[in-house]
Amino acid sequence: MFRIAIIGGGLGGLFTALSIKHHSPSKDLHIDVYEQAPEYGEIGAGVGIGPNAAAVIGKLGLMDEAMKIAGKREGVWLSFRRFDTGAEVHTVNTPAKGNTVQLPMHRAEFLELLMDAITKRGAATLHTNKRCSALEDQGDTMLVSFADRTSTSANLVIGADGIHSAVRSHYVSDNPEYGGMVVYRGLCPIDKIQDRWALPTYATLFMAPGKHFLTFPISNNKLLNVVGFVSTPWEKLGTVTESWTLKGDKGEVEEQFKNFAPVVQTVLQNMNTNPLKWVLFDRPSTPQWIFNGGKVALLGDAAHAMCPHQGAGAGQALEDGYIVGRALADHFQDPSSCSVSEALGLYHSIRYPRSEKVQMTSRQAGDLYEMKSPDVAGRSYEDSLPIVKTKLEDRMKWIWSEDMDEVYEMARDAWRRSSSA
Repeated sequence: MFRIAIIGGGLGGLFTALSIKHHSPSKDLHIDVYEQAPEYGEIGAGVGIGPNAAAVIGKLGLMDEAMKIAGKREGVWLSFRRFDTGAEVHTVNTPAKGNTVQLPMHRAEFLELLMDAITKRGAATLHTNKRCSALEDQGDTMLVSFADRTSTSANLVIGADGIHSAVRSHYVSDNPEYGGMVVYRGLCPIDKIQDRWALPTYATLFMAPGKHFLTFPISNNKLLNVVGFVSTPWEKLGTVTESWTLKGDKGEVEEQFKNFAPVVQTVLQNMNTNPLKWVLFDRPSTPQWIFNGGKVALLGDAAHAMCPHQGAGAGQALEDGYIVGRALADHFQDPSSCSVSEALGLYHSIRYPRSEKVQMTSRQAGDLYEMKSPDVAGRSYEDSLPIVKTKLEDRMKWIWSEDMDEVYEMARDAWRRSSSA
């Protein structure tokens, strides 16, 4: 029996369990998922899943379920707007060819979908109250110790435990980096605003110098995900700490965005009373994700925590999990020709450069939305908008266009040729 311990029961960890079992349905494989919280759940509201990540959801046979809980953007990724009047600057559509879709979802609903799939498919055993405290190499296996003084052994440990990953910290000594912004996250019932929503789409981003305001529909168009970003120097954060659960004051949000267009004011008036207040951090992508000779691997935010400005962070975790599933399947199919260490090395070679580029361009996108990028530095708002429009036109295409099966098969075939040379 080959045992896999996935540390972290968020979107990335659960999707990875499903991917591994989907590609390797053998009864000689057992997967455990260990979540540190008392129950499985997601903090926050909406999560953007672009066409690239929606495709891997479909590959695992989850598209129908996902479509039922996704918001309907009607082919629009985001309509970028002036902050003051709401006039259109540029609307970015998702590709029209093929069956490309995007899946903006409520995080909790998506997590529940993944948990239901794991249960129905018998893909993994789910555990709660299991905070990883230590890892120890025992030769053929890793010993994983938890804060409750229990432990388990596994042939492979996958760290999917987020930006503050205990697995990562066992091997890499670094700290999260401040992303330069304070973020307000909330929800607004769409039925309360639909009669006063004068724009052709609910997927919008209002751009101002030093601020931007994002909305998109989730929960089958019942809720509007609302996110307000405010550039804030580190020294002005005061007592605000890094947290997903810090409650913000609705009046504070209204004050920050009081000069924004009337449609924004309508949303603010009808959003939930206490939005969450989040200090934005990311973490440098470590060039090494595989440790202990292939017995430990990182994925998702544990490997490459990134800012949310391209709506691609969760999607990168799903891509990670999909490729891990494919790579391990090649090992299980023929262990003599592809060891676990080699399979995970192939995973890393595929995922590291792509996720690093997404991480870098995500920071750049945030600066672009708030007129802080080098291209518009020193220019007036009016003079900046045409430059921003040009920069927005094609920036997402390279993220959306990757087919994970094609990418994996090309990399695997190249590795096989080099190995046999």
